[in-house]
Amino acid sequence: MDAFQNKQASQSQKLMVFVLTMSLYGLATLFTELIPKFQVGIVEFSVEYFLFIPLVLAMLFDPLSAALGAATGELVFSEIMLGQFGGLGELEKFLTVTIGVYIAGRLVRDPRNTKMVGVAAFVGTGAQLLMGTIVDICKVQFAVEDFEAVAGLPESVYATEGFAFLNDLLFSGILFCLLPTLFLVPRLYGKIEPLLGMNPRTKETSLGVFSVKTAVGCGIAFLCAVCAEMLASSGFELIDWEASWAESGTAMAVGMIVAAVVALAVLMVMRGKAQTAKVK
Repeated sequence: MDAFQNKQASQSQKLMVFVLTMSLYGLATLFTELIPKFQVGIVEFSVEYFLFIPLVLAMLFDPLSAALGAATGELVFSEIMLGQFGGLGELEKFLTVTIGVYIAGRLVRDPRNTKMVGVAAFVGTGAQLLMGTIVDICKVQFAVEDFEAVAGLPESVYATEGFAFLNDLLFSGILFCLLPTLFLVPRLYGKIEPLLGMNPRTKETSLGVFSVKTAVGCGIAFLCAVCAEMLASSGFELIDWEASWAESGTAMAVGMIVAAVVALAVLMVMRGKAQTAKVK
């Protein structure tokens, strides 16, 4: 009976990590919609995402729960709540975000190791961006999408997509993923885990090294993402929905309010559980 209760508590903690990541990252993706893009010659400066939020939570808590929460939050708040859903095309971003955040979380066995935290944040972000780049190249190579040349770059899909990958990695990847993660993980370590009734992660309590089995699983998920995007680009979208109020200011405001309320509710529940645990 005790083992069953411990298992239930563990599942409850994972669910709270999932919901917290979903709401916080969903709110962040809505904010990125409001940030303008700047073009300097052929270089575009834009904030792709605030991926540091799920990266931090994946390194401190359960990596899979945080990864799935991030992908779900982006899908629910920046797509569905804004009145649009791209069918199979959404599966590619869902899987690549999940894989990237999960890889970063699994690489960190001890969050006190700042060097490993930085490496994991950069690798996780780079993996997500690289998978998106590979998918875009495959769509052009297999003739399911026309190639759009960029002025100032060689008329090659490899050059164009490679430049876009490096641009996003060096700008958004460093400023909005690597640096905030390096700042937050050491400062939150040991302070946020008790809110969920958990002990801080150590080498002994981590999920272990990134194994071949895990790598194969990530590879299979990526192949599914490629196939889904290829089908969507070729016209087999399965479910493609867009409301008349898509991306309106009202929808944006409602999405932000809902995400903020959910995040606050989860934090209040976590605080209540922590206070109950202290009394006991």
